[in-house]
Amino acid sequence: MKQFKNDFPIYKNNPALIYLDSGATSLKPQAVVDAMSAYYSEYSANIKRGIYTISEKATEEYEKARETVAKFIGADTNEVIFTRNTTESINLVMYSLGTNIVGKGDEVVVSIMEHHSNFVPWQQLCLNTGASFKIINLDSDYHLSKDGNLPAGTITKRTKILALTHVSNVLGTVNHIKEIVAAAKKINSAIIVVVDGAQAVPHMKVDVKELGCDFYAFSGHKMLGPTGVGVLWGKKKLLEEMEPFLFGGEMIAEVRLDGTTFADVPEKFEAGTPAIAEAIGLGASIKYLESVGLDTIHNHELKLMKLYKERLNKELGDKITFYGPKIPEAGLLSFTIEGLHPHDIASLLNEDSIAVRAGHHCAMQLHTSLGLTGTTRISLNIYNSEDEVDNVVESISLAYKKLGASI
Repeated sequence: MKQFKNDFPIYKNNPALIYLDSGATSLKPQAVVDAMSAYYSEYSANIKRGIYTISEKATEEYEKARETVAKFIGADTNEVIFTRNTTESINLVMYSLGTNIVGKGDEVVVSIMEHHSNFVPWQQLCLNTGASFKIINLDSDYHLSKDGNLPAGTITKRTKILALTHVSNVLGTVNHIKEIVAAAKKINSAIIVVVDGAQAVPHMKVDVKELGCDFYAFSGHKMLGPTGVGVLWGKKKLLEEMEPFLFGGEMIAEVRLDGTTFADVPEKFEAGTPAIAEAIGLGASIKYLESVGLDTIHNHELKLMKLYKERLNKELGDKITFYGPKIPEAGLLSFTIEGLHPHDIASLLNEDSIAVRAGHHCAMQLHTSLGLTGTTRISLNIYNSEDEVDNVVESISLAYKKLGASI
């Protein structure tokens, strides 16, 4: 929507920019920049250590950010752990929990559509332990399950971990996490479900307790916030049972010559000086998202995505192939064009100040399963508008013509 674009200072410095790569990282509103700047210019001190005013202020703002995150996802505050990103959050679960509960003869289940960050850690865990690494494939409309029931035999009594994305960063498929979790736990009540929510939290309402999963991870930079800060939500009972991932700093309660006692959750998993300004910036980004409204964002993106798909299909016909549900479920659209390499498309669009993603989008195994080396991806956010669509479609059409094809 045009009125929101003015909130993002990058457009003042790049007025011609059409930014269609929010799936990789989102742009930042002035409110986030201001919140981080205020920390650095007004109370730039370490947290929880200084018995002086600006340190106490920094601690207060850092913990307010945690409270904001918790409320945003329907969690208890002490279940929210700040990490660097989704990748670190998932690796934390793999190392601190997975290595202790998964062994030879056990199973870990993931889907073919996972981002590498929710695929490779579990693959490596299985390779190191001798556990079975099971992969759920897609149906004809790029879903894992329409009713929550995964293919027969996917989940068994030997399945220790099920790791799934909430929204595919390539296909835009929205997985029915609540139904899948319920069905999986009906088969195996002890299963641990880990959800990658990086592409969901910025665009749709998420209540982690309602979903029924055990862990939920996401990144600040994909939700209008800064890079360098992410979130791991976990059920408190599990977090308390897990061993720390890193040691030192504020995760310490007491150090003795014969051993060390660790702090309570969540501090137990936040070793060293954290990303203070970034956490504060994340809190500001959530407040911005709430001021716009997640339903407003989601509906806006779906409307634009349908337009992109309709107009690209009208312009290119059978020369373009879309990958994802027939009816868009999220603001993501991946495609290939006959005879064109995705990198060439992205390069030519860049000449018109249009930023799209090209490649395998950190989901190489998914592209390989589809017989592809890569796709071109459009991903949206609140700062994208309907008047950009014609310019983008025209630019893609010209790219096709420039490379010697005939529409």
